[in-house]
Amino acid sequence: MQQELAALKANGIWSFQALPPRKKLIGCKWVYKIKFKFDGTVKCYKAILVARGYNQVEGLDYHETFAHVVKLVTIRLLLVIVLS
Repeated sequence: MQQELAALKANGIWSFQALPPRKKLIGCKWVYKIKFKFDGTVKCYKAILVARGYNQVEGLDYHETFAHVVKLVTIRLLLVIVLS
């Protein structure tokens, strides 16, 4: 867990900001996983810090969400068009 925190800090994943007025702080929790090899032995232990976003209310705490998602088929189509 300490290695994960050190990696997040070293990569500049987050920065501390002042909490806006009338907004509540979102908590977080650690999710632990054990990865196994094909023969059943332990490959590695994983620790992931995740936000507890289920406490948020749409329109009050956030207005919209957006994630860039591109399908491989779309990229292939664009490459075919560009290369032909």
